[in-house]
Amino acid sequence: MEIPLQSVTLKGSMAIPDQATGIVIFSNGSGSNISNTRIKFLAEFIQQKNIGTLVFDLLTEAEDEIYENRYNIDLLVSRLIQITEWLMQNKHTKELPIGYFASGTGAAAAMRAAAYFGKTIKAVVSRGGRPDMVINTLNQVLSPTLLIVGGIDVPIIGMNKMAFDELQSVKEMKIIPKATQLFKEPGKLQEAAELAISWFKRYFLQQNKEASLRYE
Repeated sequence: MEIPLQSVTLKGSMAIPDQATGIVIFSNGSGSNISNTRIKFLAEFIQQKNIGTLVFDLLTEAEDEIYENRYNIDLLVSRLIQITEWLMQNKHTKELPIGYFASGTGAAAAMRAAAYFGKTIKAVVSRGGRPDMVINTLNQVLSPTLLIVGGIDVPIIGMNKMAFDELQSVKEMKIIPKATQLFKEPGKLQEAAELAISWFKRYFLQQNKEASLRYE
C-alpha cells in the first residue's frame, strides 16, 4: 500500500487480524525496509497472535540513497509521527491500541514519537535499538518500554543500559543470550518476537479492559 503524508508518499504493508487486540507500528533502522526478510518474519509472527502490524519505510527510495538521512533522527521522528496520526484517523484502526516495535536508529525515532504522543502509545519495544541516541528525551516517555538486546552485542548492551536508566516509565530490559544485534542466530529472532508479543499483549489488554469499563 501507499501511505500519503504531508510532503511524500511512503510504501507500507498493513495487516489486521479479525480479532486484533491492537496494532504495532514498525520503526525500522537504517537499511531495513518492508522487503527485509527478518521484518516480514516478525510481522507475520505477530499477526498470528491477533495483533495487527503496519510496516513501512521511513524514507523514500531517493531519500534512503542519501546516507545522512538514515541518521537524521528529526526526519525519522517526523515521519513516524505522521504515520501514527494517519493510523489514528484510519477507519480500520482508529479504535485499536497502538504500540511501536523499533530497531536500530528507528528506536530513537520511536522514543521521541512516544514522548510526543504521551499515553496514546500503549507500549514500546526496542529490538537491538539505539534509544540512547535521544537520551535527553527518554525521561518524557510515558509508554511502558521493553528493551531487548543480544547477549553478544556488548556495545549495544551498554548503550541500552544508559537509556534504561533514563527511562521513568514502566520498563524492562531483556538480554537474549548468544544473540547479536540482528538476532540472526537460530531461534533468536523468534525469542525476541515472543518477548515483544508478551509485552504488547499485556498493555493492549490493559487498554481494552479500561475501554470496556468506560462503556459499561
